[in-house]
Amino acid sequence: MTGTARSRPSARRGLLTSIAVEAGVSLATVSKVVHRRRDVSEPTRARIEALLAERGYVRPWEGEARRPRQILAVFRDLDGPYTLEVVRGIVESAAELGVHTTVGTTGRRSISQWLGQSVALGAAGVVIVISTLAEQDQRRILDQRLPVVLVDPLNAPSPDIPSIGVTNWHGATTAVQHLIELGHRRIGMLAGRPHSLAGSARLHGCRAALAEAGIPYDPAIVRATDFDYDEGLRAARDLLDRHDRPTALFAASDAQALGALEAARQLGITVPRELSVMSFDDTVVAAMASPPLSAVRQPFRELGQEATRVLLHLADGKPPATSRRELATELVVRLSTAPPESERHRRA
Repeated sequence: MTGTARSRPSARRGLLTSIAVEAGVSLATVSKVVHRRRDVSEPTRARIEALLAERGYVRPWEGEARRPRQILAVFRDLDGPYTLEVVRGIVESAAELGVHTTVGTTGRRSISQWLGQSVALGAAGVVIVISTLAEQDQRRILDQRLPVVLVDPLNAPSPDIPSIGVTNWHGATTAVQHLIELGHRRIGMLAGRPHSLAGSARLHGCRAALAEAGIPYDPAIVRATDFDYDEGLRAARDLLDRHDRPTALFAASDAQALGALEAARQLGITVPRELSVMSFDDTVVAAMASPPLSAVRQPFRELGQEATRVLLHLADGKPPATSRRELATELVVRLSTAPPESERHRRA
């Protein structure tokens, strides 16, 4: 128990003692009124109730009933468009259920500290988004039975800790199949880091689509970066500033795709006439890009709803039906993808 939690009963007792002195009765009599016992005269009860109201005293069980449930949503950072979409999904979904959300990052406070904060606040639990869960944190969650739900964890968690994500492999396969159907054969990729479960699944989905179409996988036109604009820009420039550059790029995130668009602009490459760019996420920035990005859409609101629902069920002692839930993605075609020039000439 924290110092704050220990201080609450003593502070409450001090207040009731003060009220007993002012009312000229014993502490036991005040306690009877607090607990609504009947063996107190009406004049005495009324005097004590008036003093309780004047001092702002709230009976513990009534305070708990009025206080909204609280969850913590912890992110690695709040920099990218993906993070902001997930934050919105969690906060709005929780609010619809009357649940307050505290949002934080692991920049200055570790996951271990956030777990402790959750206990200290009496929160219903913690949603941890795109983070690596250390072995000691996993043991603590399991040993103390802390309600925790992971969204797109970077490493594979214990099967006893529920996680939620999307159909990364299938979504990537669908994206690359779209590029292949347009006529592209030299398809590069801005992939995620190998340690990222989502990034790895998207790369494997890309390779599966290429293999199904009989197109050899060429690692020379694949770059692994964080889901980051600046890294995506540098990697895309490296891929595009060569004589045998790809005719299409599949980016594993909107941030990387935006970097690819900027790299193409800097190199004087027109999108989509000279280069098609396909993204994964479909955050709000995808439709605002120039040109608007074709993308694999993640159901962010549903991610937030599912994470909140599973977490509150865990807090109520109800285990999830499955330890891993994947929500379906959707292909959204906009103006950043088109047939390659050679294919347009052939069709003409």
